[in-house]
Amino acid sequence: MPSIELNGTDADVWAWEKEITGVCHCGHEGGTITVAVNGRHVRARRRGRRFRARVRLDEGKNYVIARCTSGGREHVSNELILTQRLRSRPAARIDVSITRDGIVLGGSASRPAEGSGAPIAEYTWRPHPGNPAPLSDVYGRGRLRGPQATYAVPKKDGEYRVSLRVTDAEGRTDRATTYFVVRDGTARAVDMSTENPAWVDRAVVYGVVPHNFGPKGFCSVVERLDSLQDLGVDVLWMSPFNTTKSGGHGYGVDDYFRVRRDYGTKRDLRRLVQEAHSRGLRVIMDFVANHTSLHHRYMRDVRARGAASPYREFYERGESDTDHSFYFSWTRLANLNYHNPEVQRWILEAFSHWVRDVDIDGFRVDAAWGVQLRQSDFWSKWRRELKRIKPDLLLLAEASARDSYWFTDGFDAAYDWTDDLGCWSMAEVFEEPTEIVPRLHAALTNEGRGLHEDALIFRFLNNNDTGSRFITRYGVGMERVAAAMLLTLPGLPCIYTGQEVRAEFEPYRTPGPISWHDRHQLRPYYRHLVLLRKEVSALHSRDWEILPTRSREQTYAYARYDAAGRRPVLVVLNFSRQTTSVTVELTQRACAFQRMSRGLDLLSGQEVATESRSARDVALKVPGQTGLLIVPA
Repeated sequence: MPSIELNGTDADVWAWEKEITGVCHCGHEGGTITVAVNGRHVRARRRGRRFRARVRLDEGKNYVIARCTSGGREHVSNELILTQRLRSRPAARIDVSITRDGIVLGGSASRPAEGSGAPIAEYTWRPHPGNPAPLSDVYGRGRLRGPQATYAVPKKDGEYRVSLRVTDAEGRTDRATTYFVVRDGTARAVDMSTENPAWVDRAVVYGVVPHNFGPKGFCSVVERLDSLQDLGVDVLWMSPFNTTKSGGHGYGVDDYFRVRRDYGTKRDLRRLVQEAHSRGLRVIMDFVANHTSLHHRYMRDVRARGAASPYREFYERGESDTDHSFYFSWTRLANLNYHNPEVQRWILEAFSHWVRDVDIDGFRVDAAWGVQLRQSDFWSKWRRELKRIKPDLLLLAEASARDSYWFTDGFDAAYDWTDDLGCWSMAEVFEEPTEIVPRLHAALTNEGRGLHEDALIFRFLNNNDTGSRFITRYGVGMERVAAAMLLTLPGLPCIYTGQEVRAEFEPYRTPGPISWHDRHQLRPYYRHLVLLRKEVSALHSRDWEILPTRSREQTYAYARYDAAGRRPVLVVLNFSRQTTSVTVELTQRACAFQRMSRGLDLLSGQEVATESRSARDVALKVPGQTGLLIVPA
């Protein structure tokens, strides 16, 4: 038996400090024990034969040994190699304040590198070239290099971005970005904890599954970027592309820092992002933060070593101390232990890696609710760190938008779910043709419950979890009227792989490319809806009002208003197959449609005859399975 022994094995570490423990068998409990890391010695605390010491780690490899001096002899332990996975870099941080002098940006909250502690030696400020107008330095110092920058309030409205690069005494750098908003000649700071950038309000998301696009993964997606740009979408939601042995959609992650080989290389991914950006498209990553697969090397080590594994506390345990907690009943997916600070740091580093290294524009976070249940303050810390690096990220939670938590503690948008996990609010709306309207009303009003004032609902007809496609279940006619609803409701709409060409498949059962042949000419219809949503300000605002209807068929109506109250849009949906007469009851806000003798349907470009029996209603005929987007002619 060794005279002195360190507990544990060689391991990755996601912290700058680590507690080292061991056992000393020297026989003299009064002996001095020290722990050395790369030659630096720390005196250990001893209790009987056991000892412990908290040590600082360096970047890269850390060689750890313990020594016990007793009875004039020195005993040396086994060596542990702890590999530091964090990078030692300073952290640039920007504070924004609006004063009489202008917009004051302060960098004094920036912090030295955690690893080395080297002080910050230089601050460099850089306004973004894509700002609505150039920014003028109030004090005329040209290229700003101090810890503070002051800019005059620009005359042109919009969002203005400024970056700060800090450099420490060892030459290490970090960059942060912030933005402020100018409206009507007045500047204001942005609340990064809850506010989303303006582009998100106009966005239409397109769900991309690379293996359904073509056999070349990322390269097959690049080949279709021109088509997606022409469709008018703004955001490509990429299904998980981390390394996975499970294949398919890739929700069993084996490595958070590498890409799956069947999709290509990281260089291929960078090219995809760059090509998307050149077309005005943003790319968000589907990130699986809740769990890893059993093939992850940390989990493999836990299964092999049990309690002796250095990664045992990385995973949540089940009812017994030796069990693992799994994602629902999928015993191939092990839940992470977010009570462990190392796990939190590991996952934060993985998220920020894809922003820094690939220029990802945001994240759809898989099973975000799982992390919330175990560590409710994690997502707010996560948001602060990511928005510090790139403030115009889109952060989307796979969780119900009915829970206000998601809009106060980390995210910009959440799913159109009920209170039940994974249950789409419209899952049963279209199942019974005579019950569509009451079921739809319950879904759209969240069963009578109010939403958080910042709630942005992620809306869809199809996604990776909705099984057979909407058009397969309900037909082309219902798809058309439902699409008109999807792209005229407030929220963040999503069109999913092939939806615009009636691709019929089941995501988890279709491992190969789909057909892009548009045999029902749906694509022009979707394209027109998307472009209308962008061009008509009322259709991309968050302001709407449900208007009661009277009809023999299943009809629904609502008004959409823009921020300035100009040119509202009346949306009337007929879910039945028959042409029907519809009377829409108007409110005072919908006064633009009072006494309207004719309207213009923005979708068809045709005039619609209307009549009003009073100032409180408007009557019109709506063809079967059709949506009308009416403005006064």
